[in-house]
Amino acid sequence: MNRRTFLTASIAASAAVLLSGCGFRLRGTKSLPTLPTLALEGDTNSAVAQQVTLRLQQLGTQVTADAPWRVTLGTPVLTERRLGGDGRASREHELTLSSSLSVQERASNAYYINNETLSTATRIRVSDDDLLNRETLMMEAEQTLARQLSQQIIERLTYVEGMQ
Repeated sequence: MNRRTFLTASIAASAAVLLSGCGFRLRGTKSLPTLPTLALEGDTNSAVAQQVTLRLQQLGTQVTADAPWRVTLGTPVLTERRLGGDGRASREHELTLSSSLSVQERASNAYYINNETLSTATRIRVSDDDLLNRETLMMEAEQTLARQLSQQIIERLTYVEGMQ
């Protein structure tokens, strides 16, 4: 082995040992623990709620109306903020999607999460002169935000003490 290969391998091995020692792990749906049967309530017709339901099914979590855990989803709110000057060229927009989340145990009526707000944001550059392209870009950004927010909700559910 030459010196460069040896140094590269040594640095990679050292980084792996260091990261594993501090508790680092890659995030993803495969590493999430299983959740108990849940009941989804609140705004269950939104794109975020549909994404949450889909992700729960992918994790093997049952969703039934009489489940021991009630998950209440608030109506998602999309806010748009224009960034930059009032020029006629393309402009950057910041989109933020937020929703509230509550988790309640049905047997004791105890709230483990009470009306917590989760949000995600993105920035896109669009031209106000090209309305058709603008609407397509905005719709794609909203769909991406809905997926990201649903992932945050799932991750937040997995870390509720007492649910596992």
